[in-house]
Amino acid sequence: MELSVRLAKVAQTVEGIHQWPYKALASAFEVIPRTLAQNCGGNVVRMLTELRAMHAAGDGLMMGINGNSAAIENMETAQIWDPCAVKLQTFNTAIESACMLLRIDDIVSGIQKPGRHDGGRKAIDSDDDTFGDARDG
Repeated sequence: MELSVRLAKVAQTVEGIHQWPYKALASAFEVIPRTLAQNCGGNVVRMLTELRAMHAAGDGLMMGINGNSAAIENMETAQIWDPCAVKLQTFNTAIESACMLLRIDDIVSGIQKPGRHDGGRKAIDSDDDTFGDARDG
């Protein structure tokens, strides 16, 4: 949630359409606490609003959702640790996957079949017969 709040603040400083990636990434980071709140049976809207308010105020750096008690607690005092290395690897993998999908999309959308230039119809100067010609009897 801390990353989400910080990215939302950065998005407010950026003008125009350039703020959209920041907002999209901030929204994506909120999926993690939302999923945890759903899985532990808590009131998702109330928990996310409260957690977002704590992080926005600046005093909630270590605040998070305890999946066992479905309560917002200080993760340091509850001794719940989520290693930074795991998060960094998860983010790197997600970004690499998105880049790979965009590359594949560029490759697939750029392929043209030989002799086909007008949306898949037969080329104008081609003498190929089609289905339903005189040979079908």
